[in-house]
Amino acid sequence: MIETPVLVGAPSDAELTLALTRSVWQPPRKAWLALLGLSGLFALGLFALIAYTFSEGVGLWGNNIPVAWAFAIINFVWWIGIGHAGTFISAVLLLLEQSWRTSINRFAEAMTLFAVVQAGIFPLIHLGRPWFAYWLVPYPATMELWPNFKSALPWDAAAVSTYFTVSLLFWYLGLIPDLAVVRDAAPGIWRRRIYGVFALGWRGSARHLRHYRIAYGMLAGLATPLVLSVHSVVSSDFAITILPGWHSTLFPPYFVAGAIFSGFAMVTTLMVPIRRLFGLEHVITTRHLDNVAKFTLLTGLIVDFSYLCEFYIAWYSGEAPEYYTFFHAFITGPNAGIFWTAMVCNVLVPQLYWFSAVRRHPIATLCVAILVNVGMWSERFFLIVISLEREYSVSAWRAYSPTWVDWGIFAGTLGFFLFLFLLFIKYVPFVPVSEVKELARELAEEGHA
Repeated sequence: MIETPVLVGAPSDAELTLALTRSVWQPPRKAWLALLGLSGLFALGLFALIAYTFSEGVGLWGNNIPVAWAFAIINFVWWIGIGHAGTFISAVLLLLEQSWRTSINRFAEAMTLFAVVQAGIFPLIHLGRPWFAYWLVPYPATMELWPNFKSALPWDAAAVSTYFTVSLLFWYLGLIPDLAVVRDAAPGIWRRRIYGVFALGWRGSARHLRHYRIAYGMLAGLATPLVLSVHSVVSSDFAITILPGWHSTLFPPYFVAGAIFSGFAMVTTLMVPIRRLFGLEHVITTRHLDNVAKFTLLTGLIVDFSYLCEFYIAWYSGEAPEYYTFFHAFITGPNAGIFWTAMVCNVLVPQLYWFSAVRRHPIATLCVAILVNVGMWSERFFLIVISLEREYSVSAWRAYSPTWVDWGIFAGTLGFFLFLFLLFIKYVPFVPVSEVKELARELAEEGHA
């Protein structure tokens, strides 16, 4: 039997509206204010450290030769991966007509946007001369300068900017009916005017709904291939090189599966506290926890299979540098602890999701999701750093360790992400009011039939 993802007792439209928009009108809670202030301090620290880096140069980081790609690229790939689950839940599951996406797609989409914002910071500050960042995008050749389309950086700029633009349009279009709901229920004239501007004159007429459904479906169809393309492009940054551990045609599907894996883990990390904090146990039900956990387990198994393929290819190829990278540098190298952390968190911990009691227990799913996020960040670390630490030439081998600036910038992006997310859940309905109402009516009609 399908568990109804709406409030118990067949509530009216007015009751649903009140329940799902309560956070917008309630005075800010002390816990929300405390988290907002703390995350805001981290965000300010992020911008201060970026300014410090611009002033003094990337020599403040722990980068060296041969480890020229380090924390900046690790965090870039990690944040882009987190952004994948939002588009997958919203676009792919919409096209597959999965009704359970309704209660969680809004904040998953917001998670995508805020994660891509964090990811976009790192390529810019990694350039060394960020004031020339416009060189990454096609522009008129008046100065006889053209982007180098053989370089991976313009590929990233095109892929990430396209992904962000489509995700933003998809998120905002889905928000329009709910902004109109908030506009009509707003207690003050100024709030009504502000929300009315962003609602774009939505009245819920049949004409509006017809155009809305067509546009929403088209954007979903456009966003779906981006789930596969964006991280495939990011993986090409590594696969086009001849470095041991990187030069592999497996990287595109491997990176895509890993991105969705980490993205669903972050969805769980955000979903469980929101569900408890706002009393939405009857909207974000155990069925949602169970389904997200199943997707996490599925993509985790694909990642595990990719690990096996990588090690098998390194052994079967008979190439000494490739063999050494996988069977010595990863396992016993200077940063081998990071490798084993990734193996435990990405391979062993998700196997707990085979048990329905774990998948449906909020605290258990949250703990597994947090460990998966740690594991996926560790995977990006060992894949990027350890591969670079042990290149072909033994004379160039050198260990890498991040500086306090590296750690500070990473912590700052975590704070900035949380800051944006807290503002979102306070001033925007983070559960799709219109879609939940529609689903509630459909289920009620089925019950009377």
